[in-house]
Amino acid sequence: MCLGYPAEIVEVYKSGTGLKLAKVRMGGLLKEVILGVEDAKVGDYVIVHAGVAISKIEEDELKDILELYEEIERELASK
Repeated sequence: MCLGYPAEIVEVYKSGTGLKLAKVRMGGLLKEVILGVEDAKVGDYVIVHAGVAISKIEEDELKDILELYEEIERELASK
């Protein structure tokens, strides 16, 4: 099973070799990832897996995902 994490794109740029990269915000962290989503832009939300933004997500879907993560965190903290 693969696990991806939602992130907000804060910057899009190309590497010296032309690889499309993005700086994303994951919670309170900024991370550089490979941007595997052609039409993604600053302000969009993406799912990041193994250092690659693999798909774009809509804000309503993001809300559901974040609520699920919060529920998991609460459950783990109660054990």
